[in-house]
Amino acid sequence: MEKSKFVKYHMPCSACGSSDAVSINADGSAKCFSCDKFYPKYERGAMSMEQYTTQKKMTNESNVHGGIFAKLTDRGISKETAQKYGVKVVYDSSGQLAQHLYPFFINNEQCATKTRYIKDKKFSFNGSLQETGLFGQNLFKEGGKYLTIVEGECDAMAGYELLGSKWAVVSIKRGAAAAVKDIKESLEYVESFDNVVLCFDKDKQGQEAAKKVATILKPGKAKIVTLPNGYKDANDMLKQGKHQEFTKAWWDAKLYTPSGIIRVSQKQEDFFNREKKESIKFPWKGLNKKLYGLRQGELVTLTGGTGLGKSSITRELEHWLIHQTNDNVGIIALEEDWKRTVDGILSIEANARLYIDQEREKFSKETLMDMYDNVFKEDKVFVHAHFGTNEIDDIFAKLRYLIVGCDCKWIVVDHLHMLVSAVHEGDERRAIDSIMTRLRSLVEETGAGLILVSHLRRVDGNKGHENGIEVSLSHLRGSNSIGQLSDCVIALERNQQSDNELEARTTKLRVLKSRYTGDVGMATALVYDKDTGRLAEHDLSEFEVEDNAISI
Repeated sequence: MEKSKFVKYHMPCSACGSSDAVSINADGSAKCFSCDKFYPKYERGAMSMEQYTTQKKMTNESNVHGGIFAKLTDRGISKETAQKYGVKVVYDSSGQLAQHLYPFFINNEQCATKTRYIKDKKFSFNGSLQETGLFGQNLFKEGGKYLTIVEGECDAMAGYELLGSKWAVVSIKRGAAAAVKDIKESLEYVESFDNVVLCFDKDKQGQEAAKKVATILKPGKAKIVTLPNGYKDANDMLKQGKHQEFTKAWWDAKLYTPSGIIRVSQKQEDFFNREKKESIKFPWKGLNKKLYGLRQGELVTLTGGTGLGKSSITRELEHWLIHQTNDNVGIIALEEDWKRTVDGILSIEANARLYIDQEREKFSKETLMDMYDNVFKEDKVFVHAHFGTNEIDDIFAKLRYLIVGCDCKWIVVDHLHMLVSAVHEGDERRAIDSIMTRLRSLVEETGAGLILVSHLRRVDGNKGHENGIEVSLSHLRGSNSIGQLSDCVIALERNQQSDNELEARTTKLRVLKSRYTGDVGMATALVYDKDTGRLAEHDLSEFEVEDNAISI
């Protein structure tokens, strides 16, 4: 037997409503490539589209004329409103309401009917909804002031009554899941109105559908109604006689704005009632003058070349935060054991380099214990106790635990490039981008203040950072994201190779970025005292003018 071949294409499907998805075989069978329906005998194969549309119209009209116009008693909708929308009802043999018949039109000619069965709440379709307008679209001319779109036929009629039969109210055809598709099929009509009010069901599916529809309309066109609590839809409010409440919700509909975009005019109260950012002063006046202190919710990057005093400054800041705030402080120092971290903080307390055994032996055990209690007795300092690298996810889990579990408002991470080594990636730039993004997100999410130590890249030329060259953001090692995602970047500059002994132990702090103040440039000079291990602030202008005359 010869295999069937397609002899006719682009024919309509009565099953799914497609106008051109059916292909007909030589033997008279056919297949719809839209819904996969197989016709053993495609009886309408020889029809033109005009003939097919006419037949659908006639078939549907016979269905419609089987009902009568009457009040929709189960929905509280008047006969007048039902008749305006062309909705008829069918009664069973016992006189009980059995069906609603909702008509749909193309160019004011009915071509489809949706039947709602009252008993089981199911639907059936006669004809195709694909090419029709929205339910009720045939009643209201294009270009009006307001068009309200609801989720169901009864809601359209209910909304029309609730609004005093004054404004155009239509419904999507196939439920919330197909809302966008329905609106797209009538987009020109919908957008001809000055305002489109979306009053979908108050459930999650309905509200999400309203937002999706709003996104395909011209900006400033769509408003979304928020119904009062306790009411599912417009028909629900009509049945309970809540005309005033519905009208108020309708007039109060908010212009749709995509997520992440706010209307500033509506945020006045939030603007003036915002929580003030509390600042903790730096230990050094020069930095406070430029930065107005440290703030929670900011990421501060401290950067400098090797051996320029990043650890010393970090220890000063840790000790300062412990004593100047009532907040918990978390420290993750990835290049040292926790005991070395504690030694460094106690050294600031003692004004002595306790990490050197000979210096430590100058203090009695009782004195050291008293200093230890003075710094740590309030149980507000938490230190990462593992020396060496971990998996990056493990480190971030510990960071989150310090902030959330230990309630640390301040976090010190020393240093960024040890985190990079934990990623085990060959591309340093990509690794830094990823880590900085995660750190930024953590700060934004938790509101913690984070101090991050970072290295500088090697510079070209005869002089490097050990010679005290001026640092710029371009010197940050690995990625521009360090500067971009930091709220503040402070660079250390020191000429370690200077023949001037004072200059060789003087670190200058240069602000490379300050999102809070915008004030950048040289901030202060810190002189290292070899006897105490402390950094003493020196007036920057005096240092620059009388460099060689300064004595400690």
